Amino acid sequence: MEKAKVYFTKEITPENMVKMYEALGRKLTGKVAVKLHSGERGNQNYIKPEMVIDIVKQVNGTVVECNTAYDGARDTTEKHEELMKEHGWTQYFAIDIMDSQGEDKILEIPNGKVIKKNYVGKNIDNYDSMLVLSHFKGHPMGGYGGALKQLSIGVASGKGKRYIHCVGKENGTFEEMFQVDQLQFLEAMADSASSVAKMFAGNIAYINVMCNMSVDCDCCSVAEDPCMKDIGILASLDPVAIDQACIDLVKNSEDRGKEHLLERINAKQGTHTIDVAEELGVGTKDYELIEI
Repeated sequence: MEKAKVYFTKEITPENMVKMYEALGRKLTGKVAVKLHSGERGNQNYIKPEMVIDIVKQVNGTVVECNTAYDGARDTTEKHEELMKEHGWTQYFAIDIMDSQGEDKILEIPNGKVIKKNYVGKNIDNYDSMLVLSHFKGHPMGGYGGALKQLSIGVASGKGKRYIHCVGKENGTFEEMFQVDQLQFLEAMADSASSVAKMFAGNIAYINVMCNMSVDCDCCSVAEDPCMKDIGILASLDPVAIDQACIDLVKNSEDRGKEHLLERINAKQGTHTIDVAEELGVGTKDYELIEI
């Protein structure tokens, strides 16, 4: 497989979000879903709507989300929609909670290492293309959050999130979500990510924003403050390559705060998700970083 192209700019601005998308040379057509993280109530690190206004308008996209598998401000459609209003998303964009009603859509994963199916919100069928807009940071369970996590846990329905966390156990309990084998959980994430990438093959693009990099995720209502200075924006057509590039940029940074973030990533063996996604053919870790 030839090297994947990953475009990079150090300056994080709304205008550069568009510039990085355009560098990809792939125009997302039809009805475009923009998958991003709406931010849990109380979280201070999530990417705010004002930063993505230009790129969402550029693709004429609909901001899509799915409900959570744990208690909080986003575990029901009613609460999730209210929070998205509080956070300003509805002020600027059309919003779709994809698992808001009806039965989930099931994506089959015949070559999955741990799970053989993925439950996603049925509204995903309404979209022809997807822009995966990820905030790169740490994560209490996955080690890190980037494009692959957005494809997997992010796109999964509330039921699907629990299914992934319970590594394929139907009707797993909340407690069981946090008692599974760590490597199997990461492999289940790679499996589910592969199914969404396959569904939109040829009609999907990825942007990772390396800012507000805390060891905690945007799903945490009480998250640690960022431990590193902002690094920049990356764009690629390959989710494996873009996540690997982010990991490498952290490792190669001269910012002393990187040790705290790497400690979280390594403690949770987070890069295993990248390795397995590559094994599944989702993308390649062999990339060329092109600075713009």
